[in-house]
Amino acid sequence: MTPLNRLFALTACAFALAASGLTSVTANPLRWAASGDPQTMDPHSQNEGLTNSVNAQVYEFLLIRDKKLKLGPGLATEWKQIDDLTWQFKLRKGVKFHDGTPFTADDVVFSMERAKAPTSQLRVYANQSGIAKKIDDYTVEFKLPQINPIFLDHVNTINIMSKVWSEKNNCTTPLDYKNKEEKFTSLNANGTGPFRLVSRQPDVKTIWKKNDTWWGKQEGNVTSVTYSSIKNDSTRLAALISGEVDFILDPSPQDLERLEKTPGVKVINGVENRVVFIGMDQARDELLYSNVKGKNPFKDKRVRQAMYQSIDIESIKTKLMRGQAFPTGSMTPSPLGSFNDPAIEKRRPFDVAAANKLMAEAGYPQGFEVTLHCPNNRYINDEKICQALAAMWAKINIKIRLDAQPRAVYFPRLDKLDTSLYMLGWGGAITDAETVLTPVLRNRGANGIGDYNYGNYKNAKLDEAAAASSKEPDAKKREALIKQALMAHNDEINNLPLHRQVIPWAARSNVSVVHRADNFLTYEWITVK
Repeated sequence: MTPLNRLFALTACAFALAASGLTSVTANPLRWAASGDPQTMDPHSQNEGLTNSVNAQVYEFLLIRDKKLKLGPGLATEWKQIDDLTWQFKLRKGVKFHDGTPFTADDVVFSMERAKAPTSQLRVYANQSGIAKKIDDYTVEFKLPQINPIFLDHVNTINIMSKVWSEKNNCTTPLDYKNKEEKFTSLNANGTGPFRLVSRQPDVKTIWKKNDTWWGKQEGNVTSVTYSSIKNDSTRLAALISGEVDFILDPSPQDLERLEKTPGVKVINGVENRVVFIGMDQARDELLYSNVKGKNPFKDKRVRQAMYQSIDIESIKTKLMRGQAFPTGSMTPSPLGSFNDPAIEKRRPFDVAAANKLMAEAGYPQGFEVTLHCPNNRYINDEKICQALAAMWAKINIKIRLDAQPRAVYFPRLDKLDTSLYMLGWGGAITDAETVLTPVLRNRGANGIGDYNYGNYKNAKLDEAAAASSKEPDAKKREALIKQALMAHNDEINNLPLHRQVIPWAARSNVSVVHRADNFLTYEWITVK
């Protein structure tokens, strides 16, 4: 073959490869895994970390958070506060949804209203963002019901959906996940983001492909992403070491030392904005899952305090979490939320003798039996922590029947208040205390207030101070109100705080990722060499 013919042959081969999509120059797949699975592809239905993370690769917000969680231009290019109760956003022109329909103000107004539906777990944030009104195709105005000191944080929890696509596919309201409703949005998505959803097989794998028409600039080189749910820690670890997957979001703390010594693998350390705690039913006159009849032991503060003071939190930190946790007495996901106040952060002392005395004073010297509901694939060592707590509470004669369930079963149970004793974690990108006060700690009420107060307790001092802090424009006065609310919670021991999570990630050595404090794996920042 002559040099010229060889050149023609090679060129023809290159064109053939490109046409078939097999060229190795542009193909950079990423395969990753975690212990759980996203709950739904509907971005307004469930407010759960992994679900929010993967949906944020497809759907976008009005603003974008950078690698340090700072807000900047996204689907909105600029914004301003016109008065105490009015904000205006200028929208980015030329943006299209993945199905080709143009993005306009109609989609913003539609998405904000959709997220207020009773079936939306984001409704508290959508309601706090006020009413969105179209001024023109690329201008939206928000009218707030009251002053909102963290309005931009709240509005930026609502993913923007296509009104046309939602109407076409009969999904103008979020699917009712807790009652097992199925909609087109269960398995399908249509956003404006850097990646398109290709296919979804729950509890098996989910596949995305790079959106080549995205308006933004992708810093990484990933062209496709495949996610697999691998519940077992050892199996997930083996998949990473063997190269079956390139990245795992939640290596077990017990495996970190081994991973750090394994050739071809690296550990990426980072702290998550998340507090893990135990909640108790303090509303029913008789618990659903207990041998105590005719009364509810969790209504007695002495019982709650006894359970708190029998938790050996340092043992959990050192032996179970291998130091990958920060014990706290606060209920804020970040210490910034409690202003690093030592009085709020301080835990009650570990004292089994004092705990037993409290149990006797409350009328339970022989203790009682109760079921602890716990997830087994949501938080780091979640089931193991619950097992450790069961052993600790046995020392004050509380016999725990542990019921550990996968998140797909567990969270709908909590939504129905079908529990007596439970584990929950709370966190995300927002460090302000408002992110936990209104949805989690306040009394259950209208418009999403207290939706995650699964213990259904009433704490008037907490509720009053938290409600006032939500609309206080003066920073110093607001700080005082937040501290008052958090101390009111701690005084009543409405929940049992444990620790803030540390989330080390693990990856193959040729994979570069950005570890953000909201635990979002952002695809457009990933490079696979």
